[in-house]
Amino acid sequence: MKITGARSESFSAIRKSALVRAGAQATATATGPTDKTAFLGLAEGDLTPAVQGAVKTLLTEIDELRGEVTRLKAKLAEVEDLADRDALTPLLNRRAFVRELGRIRTFSQRYGSPASVVYFDLDGFKHVNDRFGHAAGDSALRAVAERLLAHVRESDIVGRMGGDEFAVILVQADKPTAEAKAEALADAIEGSPIQFGDWSAPLHISYGVREISSEIDPEELVAEADAAMFIRKRERRGIIEPRQASRSISGT
Repeated sequence: MKITGARSESFSAIRKSALVRAGAQATATATGPTDKTAFLGLAEGDLTPAVQGAVKTLLTEIDELRGEVTRLKAKLAEVEDLADRDALTPLLNRRAFVRELGRIRTFSQRYGSPASVVYFDLDGFKHVNDRFGHAAGDSALRAVAERLLAHVRESDIVGRMGGDEFAVILVQADKPTAEAKAEALADAIEGSPIQFGDWSAPLHISYGVREISSEIDPEELVAEADAAMFIRKRERRGIIEPRQASRSISGT
């Protein structure tokens, strides 16, 4: 018999009921079991009340331990970050900078990508400390750090090497590119005087550049950039500074 027109009410009700059951089963499969004891292959109804309580307590303790591990990992990351930071400025300290230099050297060697390190030294900084005090000197060092950070790319790395000495790793920069960038950074530092209380003082800076080489270890790369800075300082000022004198004495 051919059926035409609307289906009977009973047939529609049966079809609707079947769809509801199928939808409920699909939802349960997608969301997974809500019973915390399901991973044991048991339902809560299979356990005595005492065992159910013990299992729930155990699961609660596991959740608390997971939270504690997460908090400890975050604290460890914070401590490691503080260990890498300079105590006075927002820059990396020397240890962390040299470590990052080693990482960049490995990357450059593997991918044939140039990179350079620039070493900066403030000229006549001792005069600032002697005349205006160490608080003024600290303010000047923080200002230098902020100007360096403001004028490098996010991929570059800036560190304070100690005292009035700073260094920058310029990625994707061969020596000519790094020389041009170092000159721009020096101009940014010297562009305006340091203000502290009622006094202001200009800053002068010397720099040296060394392109990173896979044959030279990170500490030696820093030393060579430092040596290049010292040569530029001597040529620029045309005077023998205490630092130069001490090096001459140690070399005799």
